[in-house]
Amino acid sequence: MVILTNNLTLPDHTQLPESDGNFVFAKRAGGKNFQEHPQSILLTDSILPRLQEIHPDGYYCIGQDSGIYWRLTDPPEKGAEAPDWFYVPNVPPTLNGELRRSYVFWQELIAPLIVLEFVSGTGEEERDKTPYKGKFWIYENVIRPAYYGIYEVKKASVEVYQLIGNRYERVPANSRGHYPIEPMGVELGIWPGRFILDTELPWLRWWDEQGNLLLTGDERAELERQTVEFERQRAETERQRAEAVEQENARLRKRLLALGIDPDTLA
Repeated sequence: MVILTNNLTLPDHTQLPESDGNFVFAKRAGGKNFQEHPQSILLTDSILPRLQEIHPDGYYCIGQDSGIYWRLTDPPEKGAEAPDWFYVPNVPPTLNGELRRSYVFWQELIAPLIVLEFVSGTGEEERDKTPYKGKFWIYENVIRPAYYGIYEVKKASVEVYQLIGNRYERVPANSRGHYPIEPMGVELGIWPGRFILDTELPWLRWWDEQGNLLLTGDERAELERQTVEFERQRAETERQRAEAVEQENARLRKRLLALGIDPDTLA
């Protein structure tokens, strides 16, 4: 699909580059680390059941290291930001029968509800408010996601900003140390544990509004396996207990009969 505006033909997602070797797959500064790809998978996998509740029609999209084109430039990728993770409600999951190669703002018009950046360097890039260049400025003034999160794995911390009027305001943590994302009915916070990488690390994760951790598919399967095993063990314990009671009753009956007492006549 190509949009015509004031006789200017604007490219769509099929005509804009997905990557130039630096764009999308690597940050402009500071490089990436081995945790960032698993971190995106963790966020996506655990939020899917919640998004399926919100969007029974399937109208939403998630971007992981995908470009959001917001401005026409030469070269084109200079007019895009590539958040590590973002979610857009109320848009079709595909365009013209194929997955998006990028998210073209002038084509889609609907802003992401939340954008998350994973800091590999000092965080200066993610907090840069330089007009038309700084990531923070572009999100706040052009792309305008309702929530913007900056996750620093080295500090095991996350900053969450909410767009109030025309400016981002820092969201305070609740009593659980989480940051409510009310339109999604979830909270965002830090979870220390193991996921994919065989090392305990701080991970950015979702909780529900009651403070229950949203599990990945593997975690849900493991929980179900543990529940089945617990029920099996409980049934086996009950069987053994009933068998022990039956054996004890038989032993007592035998003793009473040996004493010449009919246990059936006892009240």
